[in-house]
Amino acid sequence: MGVRKAITGAEAAAEAMRQINPDVVVAYPITPQTPIVEQFAKYVADGIVDTEMVPVESEHSAMSATVGAEAAGARAMSATSSQGLALMWEIVAATPGLRLPIVMSLVNRALSAPINIHCDHSDVMGVTTVGWIQIFSENAQEVYENLLLAIRVAEDTRVQLPAMVNQDGFITSHAVEPVEIFDDALVRKFVGVRSLNRALLDVEHPKSIGPLVLPDYYFEFKRAQEEAMSKVFEVYREVGTELSAITGKQYPFFETYRVDDAEVVVVVLNSAAGTAKAAVDAMRVQGKKVGMLKPILFRPFPYSEVRDALRHVPVVGVLDRSMDFGACAPVYSEFRNALWKLDKRPAMQSYIYGLGGRDIMTTEIEAVFEELLSGKLDPEHQRYIGLRG
Repeated sequence: MGVRKAITGAEAAAEAMRQINPDVVVAYPITPQTPIVEQFAKYVADGIVDTEMVPVESEHSAMSATVGAEAAGARAMSATSSQGLALMWEIVAATPGLRLPIVMSLVNRALSAPINIHCDHSDVMGVTTVGWIQIFSENAQEVYENLLLAIRVAEDTRVQLPAMVNQDGFITSHAVEPVEIFDDALVRKFVGVRSLNRALLDVEHPKSIGPLVLPDYYFEFKRAQEEAMSKVFEVYREVGTELSAITGKQYPFFETYRVDDAEVVVVVLNSAAGTAKAAVDAMRVQGKKVGMLKPILFRPFPYSEVRDALRHVPVVGVLDRSMDFGACAPVYSEFRNALWKLDKRPAMQSYIYGLGGRDIMTTEIEAVFEELLSGKLDPEHQRYIGLRG
């Protein structure tokens, strides 16, 4: 059992970081991520953690310094949002190839232009292809536990890849809700210490990190990176089982809600999953067999497990909080790929919602269910929820 606290999602992230007690935290403030590093800086100032806190002049510098610390052998963490992630992109893209298990909190916020400080997923979906493990969180409790899970998965010697833990800007990061914080000693034992088997400062075993690699071997480096990513599924399950012994919870690749007998299922990430669950319950009262699937581990993507979970469902609607301009929306694309191998594929419909922080209501998701149940689908074109005419 832990201690229940009324805290925000940002504070929940800081609590996890406090228990992880990283050697180095480097960050630059950006709304709505700022409260994470503000709260953690208080822990540093009060001597509650042993962390070296490094304030820098930009997010590009933040990720650069985090990479330097991690390469030297430190356990290093960071946090950002939106344009901050975009400014980091050069180093974010390099980090997986360097095989550095940095864990970063990403508070999801719309990318400019126009300037917008509210939630959508355009920031994280812009970096799905560079090789970070990506974990999504419906609420503050999941933010806290997912960060604990992420540090162990990333640092496992079979993986050695960076991870980002996502939460919705303002909706989760600034909303106060009850969060159970588990015993410090148990969590710290679970987290353990980082292996120094690849540290630059290990002078007994000298090595290079980030050398120039020309066409003769670059391909092989990338193939090795993919092999490491494929190991995440196994490690995620193992680490989740260990964490379950502390929390009493399960850590699946995705959550299903009332899917077993569903005729229609919607797929939705992060905080909107809670709204979707309320819509499912309302529709079930009316006798309509609907359900929801919430992705948690998005990179690597669990194609076969998704396929097994939805193979019996006649209709699937996928709700994206970002767009891929001129192409299918990113979450929709992954689910369509996953279900394509089925002999009898579900009918599918893509929806875009919530860009720039626009609210999505239970009634709007109920309307999506009604549309999916009606069979009036247009799989070649995405539809828009709550868009002004």
